[in-house]
Amino acid sequence: MSVDYTDYRGIFLNDRPMMDTRAPVEFDKGAFPGVINLPLMNDHERQRVGTCYKQHGQQAAIVLGHQLVSGAVKAERIQAWADFARAHPDGLLYCFRGGLRSQIVQQWLKDEAGIDYPRVGGGYKAMRTFLLDTLDQAVAQCDFVLLGGMTGTGKTEVLTQLNNGVDLEGHANHRGSSFGKRATGQPSNIDFENRLAIDVLKKRARGIEQFVLEDESRAVGSCALPLPLYQGMQQFPMVWLEDSFEGRVERILRDYVVDLCAEFIGVHGEEGFALFSERLLASLNNVQKRLGGERHRRLLALMEEALAEQARSGAVDLHRDWIEGLLREYYDPMYAFQREKKDARIEFSGERGAVLEYLRERLNQKG
Repeated sequence: MSVDYTDYRGIFLNDRPMMDTRAPVEFDKGAFPGVINLPLMNDHERQRVGTCYKQHGQQAAIVLGHQLVSGAVKAERIQAWADFARAHPDGLLYCFRGGLRSQIVQQWLKDEAGIDYPRVGGGYKAMRTFLLDTLDQAVAQCDFVLLGGMTGTGKTEVLTQLNNGVDLEGHANHRGSSFGKRATGQPSNIDFENRLAIDVLKKRARGIEQFVLEDESRAVGSCALPLPLYQGMQQFPMVWLEDSFEGRVERILRDYVVDLCAEFIGVHGEEGFALFSERLLASLNNVQKRLGGERHRRLLALMEEALAEQARSGAVDLHRDWIEGLLREYYDPMYAFQREKKDARIEFSGERGAVLEYLRERLNQKG
């Protein structure tokens, strides 16, 4: 039988294929990118075994588990595991702590399918702990720079052009503002942290010890930044990205209207435009209190008119009216106040080309 595999760093650096043998309810709370859930027990079976364990002890629970997963059910699950193992000869299997469930899956694979397949020692819990430690170590050991700027300056576009950029919004599948929801949902908070940690791990393995992050609040949509990182972000030096008002309006029009509409239609088909419209209107309603009644009503009327015209003709020009109003009357005063508070930490400001040049040069100097 294979020795338990505990090179967690190697697992994530090499994107080792893995099958997660935990129940779906456990998997849905958090897993690792690209992992396939092929459980030993489904949620109902796991619940029954758990109840039996509490009432009658481990041995009775094991007996019940073998009764529940037997015959055709057992054969079907072994077939799924064997298919995965043959498709991924370099893969691994794991359960929560590297205990009984993964041992059983490993044993059945060996006995019934003739496949000797390695499992992860310590299981999901050990790999998750490794990733959280990876983030904590990076915050303690590495150099971080925050990229700030008014709404619509294209901070994410700058990050994606940097070898040392870490796209927090990309990992959270959210654009970070009240208008930031996308057509597809966000990952669980655990999944978000895992994706972020793996990104940092891979960059450090390439020798990167300085990271550029967008200046974010603690929450990116429903995903919360790891506390040590967020606390660090209150002190990290900043670079401020600038762009013309017109340039920002056009970028917001593209990102939050043209591209988001296309995204909704791509995901939802004929219903896509209606769902896109609902999302845009809901986003404006999210900031109703902060806008105040009169401003909210005025901007809402402009948005409704723009959506009606877009539905009628496909033209998006009218959206500029509410975008300009929202920037001038809401986002820009808020960001100007924030910039003033952070002014002492801003070590450079400029438009995209100058900021990219500065950040690349800064990385070379540190390297």
